[in-house]
Amino acid sequence: MNKAELISVVSGKTGLSRKDSEKALNAAFDAITASLEAGEKVQLVGFGVFDVKRREKRIGRNPRTKEAIEVPPTRVPIFKAGKALREAVAPENE
Repeated sequence: MNKAELISVVSGKTGLSRKDSEKALNAAFDAITASLEAGEKVQLVGFGVFDVKRREKRIGRNPRTKEAIEVPPTRVPIFKAGKALREAVAPENE
């Protein structure tokens, strides 16, 4: 499912117009992004947790030349699925 398909599903389930559904989804994505940029965790009970993980600097290798290079420290977004989402995707009774 891509963003346009998600907008259509939200529009159908909420009765909002496609334009209003797109605005709502974009606002939600922007709020999640802003919280992560500020270093805050976003917890959506039953769905999951968006967080930021810090990766320390490390030594990597250039695959072409095999030369050692220093990879700088960085922050990466992570998502951990909640229990309800995990159970919906992989029910235990299979």
